[in-house]
Amino acid sequence: MTDVTTPLPVDATTRIRRESERQVTERAALHAVLDEALVAHVGVVRDGLPLVLPFACARDGDTLLLHGSTGSGLMRLAAGEPVCVTVTHLDGLVYARTTFDSSMRYRSAVVHGTAEVVPPEEKERALTVLSDHLFCDRTAEVRASTVKELAATMVLRVSLERASVKVAAGPPEVDPDDVEPRSVWAGILPLSTVAGEPQPSPDVRDGVDVPPSVRRAADRLNAGGAPAPAR
Repeated sequence: MTDVTTPLPVDATTRIRRESERQVTERAALHAVLDEALVAHVGVVRDGLPLVLPFACARDGDTLLLHGSTGSGLMRLAAGEPVCVTVTHLDGLVYARTTFDSSMRYRSAVVHGTAEVVPPEEKERALTVLSDHLFCDRTAEVRASTVKELAATMVLRVSLERASVKVAAGPPEVDPDDVEPRSVWAGILPLSTVAGEPQPSPDVRDGVDVPPSVRRAADRLNAGGAPAPAR
């Protein structure tokens, strides 16, 4: 595993050109963006045309796992091919004193690499990593996957060696040409994804409690996306 203190390499592909001062090269920042993500958008080329679709995702050390069905045409298309994977967290709308300066606050990561199929002998572990990330240790509460279910599932992984991170934070910019900027309100409207009250399936028997995995998932979202500790 790459030392987390080693900066992300910056090259012609990963260099951020627009607002380059917002590029962050710490691997810990990349890991934080990915560890908060439940969905990643994967870009490939099909028949000469770009195609981008969402995938369930989870970081596994120095790789990003992508989950899908063996029947997915995009999964088969991406396997062994160069891909571009993006994750974005929208943290707020920036209300500046002009529409030109108004913007968004966000944290984003772009990963470039080749999508590799996780081999059969590693698939069950990879699916456990994915499931426990998405559903906060749910695998300890349910039966193991069957051979048929494993065969119907494909997992791709992409190395995190070539990635860029961009973070937009802070207050709105002030136009120096504004004569009296304080007469117009400016600021940030924070945004976040929050969990509601768990809704049981109609066939759940009375008296069956909401499991810890669901509570942890809700806690994670309502705490701003940070991974929830086991309890």
